[in-house]
Amino acid sequence: MSSAATRPAGPDDLWSVDEHLDDILATVRPLEPIELQLLDAQGCVLVESVTVPVSLPPFDNSSMDGYAVRVADVAGASEEFPAALEVVGDVAAGAADPVRVGPGQAARIMTGAPLPPGAEAVVPVEWTDGGLGEGPASGMRARSLAPEGAEGQVHVYRPVEARAHVRAEGGDVRAGELALEAGTVLGAPQIALLAAIGRGTVRVRPRPRVVVLSTGSELVQPGEELAPGQIYDSNSFALTAAARDAGAIAYRVGAVADDAETLRTTIEDQLIRADLMVTTGGVSVGAYDVVKEALSSVGDEDEAGSGVEFRRLAMQPGKPQGFGTIGPDHTPLLALPGNPVSSYVSFELFVRPAIRALMGLTTLHRPRTRATLKADAALRSPRGRRQFLRGRYADGEVTPVGGAGSHLIAALAKADALIIVPEDTESVEPGGEVEVVLLG
Repeated sequence: MSSAATRPAGPDDLWSVDEHLDDILATVRPLEPIELQLLDAQGCVLVESVTVPVSLPPFDNSSMDGYAVRVADVAGASEEFPAALEVVGDVAAGAADPVRVGPGQAARIMTGAPLPPGAEAVVPVEWTDGGLGEGPASGMRARSLAPEGAEGQVHVYRPVEARAHVRAEGGDVRAGELALEAGTVLGAPQIALLAAIGRGTVRVRPRPRVVVLSTGSELVQPGEELAPGQIYDSNSFALTAAARDAGAIAYRVGAVADDAETLRTTIEDQLIRADLMVTTGGVSVGAYDVVKEALSSVGDEDEAGSGVEFRRLAMQPGKPQGFGTIGPDHTPLLALPGNPVSSYVSFELFVRPAIRALMGLTTLHRPRTRATLKADAALRSPRGRRQFLRGRYADGEVTPVGGAGSHLIAALAKADALIIVPEDTESVEPGGEVEVVLLG
């Protein structure tokens, strides 16, 4: 079981938010690193620093379509007195053996093509007649009328400085430099860099696989007809989306009826694809025994150290919680309350940090800040409970959204912050300072 087994607990014992979180993080361990293809590594955390094996770009190349020239040959060039240069050939992107540019010569060059020997700069095609002898040409007109490989003369109407319109070898990064540090989350720009320096695979911690299921015989899938006493299952959608936002690969199972055997079978079936399991509902008084019975017999129930403990936390909303490990692989499981707001707040406080710990990240929590309470009345909070209220944050102020009810989904959808009222505070007056968790 988790480290909580060593903590004395009675039927009326209350865990603090921090104690529960500490127990979770002491149990969850980062996933083992694996080697992945670049696109499969998107969203994963790099476990080793990557150095640059070859400079980027690996050679001097043109940043424009135009003509590679020697600076002295176009010095003083103007519309009235253009420089006339002999075109000795073409240099295309990917050219392995470009022509040499000598005095009085130019080479037609394409964007990305290597700067040919002897050339010192690139004149954009718009500053020339495109080899047509008809005055300055537009890039499109020059490229469409001057056949590739055509030789002859080109007239240049403006001078250039040395290295003009040339991307220098190693101008981005040089061989031996650090490309990416260990601990970097691989997004599109990082994957682009890895590809650009020739890495086809990378060693990362994989994105954790999180299985989300909700419990409750009253739950109906969205799109179906509601019968009397039924409600739509929103929790499994909310938590699956939240798990993906946290960086996980999340699988939504949906609603499972309040039946211990059905719940046990469903969880056992899902263990094969889970690095972390999250259930919602069935942890409060009433349905407590059904979920407890199901979770106590999941997988190899004789496996030493496995089991889920149900607790009461000194927080509002989200007082009933469950945590432990299940099955032969000791897969972590967090059992969250079923009220939508309680479930979501519990996810932000406990599940999100667990997911990020599995990823091997060091920044586990949402950012927090201090804000001035903007409200028409004081916020009330029960003593001894850490309360989390929905709010909207802007410019150093936070405004409460909705009431304290744990079923108010519409208010949750409008919130971008959680207002924290500490355990020893029973009232916060308008204009007072509060701590907020930023959800955006």
